[in-house]
Amino acid sequence: MKHGIHPAYGPVVFRDTAFLTRSTMTSDRTVEWEDGNTYPVVDVEISSASHPFYTGTQRVLDTAGRVERFQRRYGAR
Repeated sequence: MKHGIHPAYGPVVFRDTAFLTRSTMTSDRTVEWEDGNTYPVVDVEISSASHPFYTGTQRVLDTAGRVERFQRRYGAR
């Protein structure tokens, strides 16, 4: 890789359910992690730990009613 053209890649804490990983994202805010070091923290709205699809709390919508209403309105051609 060419030097000087890539963003800095280092440890960052993502906080929905907090986890430490490496990323090019940065933040002015910091948090002290379990190991005693201070890392930049990025708050996220949804992660795999809270997303309804991954947690099994997703609701299934009834699409059969939509299809039947479409068939009534426009007919089967």
